[in-house]
Amino acid sequence: MSDNEEVRTIAAAHRLITEYYAVHGRHDLPWRQPEANGQFDPYKIMVSELMLQQTQVPRVIPKFTAFLSVFPNVTTLAAAPLGAVLTQWSGLGYNRRAKFLWQAAQVIMQDYAGGLPKTAEQLVHLPGIGPNTAGAILAYAFNQPALFIETNIRSVFIHHFFSGQDAVRDAEITSKLAAMLAAEPDPRTFYWAVMDYGTYLKQTVGNTARLSAAYTRQSKFAGSRRQVRGVILRELATQPQTVNTLRISIADTRLADVLTELLGEGLIAYDATTGAYSLPS
Repeated sequence: MSDNEEVRTIAAAHRLITEYYAVHGRHDLPWRQPEANGQFDPYKIMVSELMLQQTQVPRVIPKFTAFLSVFPNVTTLAAAPLGAVLTQWSGLGYNRRAKFLWQAAQVIMQDYAGGLPKTAEQLVHLPGIGPNTAGAILAYAFNQPALFIETNIRSVFIHHFFSGQDAVRDAEITSKLAAMLAAEPDPRTFYWAVMDYGTYLKQTVGNTARLSAAYTRQSKFAGSRRQVRGVILRELATQPQTVNTLRISIADTRLADVLTELLGEGLIAYDATTGAYSLPS
């Protein structure tokens, strides 16, 4: 394919994506709403991005709204006890994300005077934020033309540019993405459009992201260790409990091991005097 043909193909795909978003985009998602001054709150963007990691949008929407009602800004989150943060996070799974978010808020208060950093180099040093999450924050919070890859982006670009190929590398996708983004004056809206168009493709043509070299199948939740972790944290959100009390509601042979695991991660605490586990204070 000649350079001119490549440009025309990228331009055509770009037009298709943006036209789809104009008509069918999820414009009402809460993290896509600007503040009264027309700007986007970087803190809210960070919260949404950590919640959306490996979690579907419909599950995130109510938790995002509820979380912000309790922790409306980085100051309140950083000052909160971890147990309160885990309680608000309950139901989203992957609870280490809640701890990372809480730790990130503390770093932001301590090192950045309460303002989210605006470079990828600084963002990736925050707990729980890798290169792709940093890129998403830069695009959505600051409208920067950052390059990042996630499953919907993979779906869109594999569908249009790598159909029928296996083990498509992210580097190949990034080169196409960079070419498309170079002609885009509004990176924030462009990425929203790609996300929504990718969701549409999954519903209509299937998950082409499976053809990515980075694809890994998510393990089943029902009966998993992740489920046991979630139930323990949900039980301890009500009150401290001993292992024997927990066994009444959690009849799983992995209970003791998972408790040890959660203790090691700092997601629960243990009182040797009472023999009770609790959420961290």
